[in-house]
Amino acid sequence: MTAFSWNLKFYLIWTLILILTFWSATTVLGHGGKHAGQFTRLQALQKATKMYDQLIDKGKLDSKWETSLENVTIANRKVDGKDEIVVSFERSQGDPKSVFIFFSADGKYAGSNFTGE
Repeated sequence: MTAFSWNLKFYLIWTLILILTFWSATTVLGHGGKHAGQFTRLQALQKATKMYDQLIDKGKLDSKWETSLENVTIANRKVDGKDEIVVSFERSQGDPKSVFIFFSADGKYAGSNFTGE
């Protein structure tokens, strides 16, 4: 066996070991966790907060919504037999007092309004 063929086999074996190591690590670590595929209340809060900020930035909600925000609530509800997550932003002064942002159970935006209905 020549030194060249031994070195080639050595590098091929190490390359194969590295590939298998990276593949197994991504398989084990990439399993998605306990809530894989489920839209959580925390994700709803994060998504709703971004939307809330965008509504203020675009002028659809006046700037008082930003300065007088008093309470944020996350709740689950059923509408026509389907689960939804509702994130409500309540301010200390002004009318309307609250704005509600709705998401389907899989995280899709389902609407927003000032009544919560």
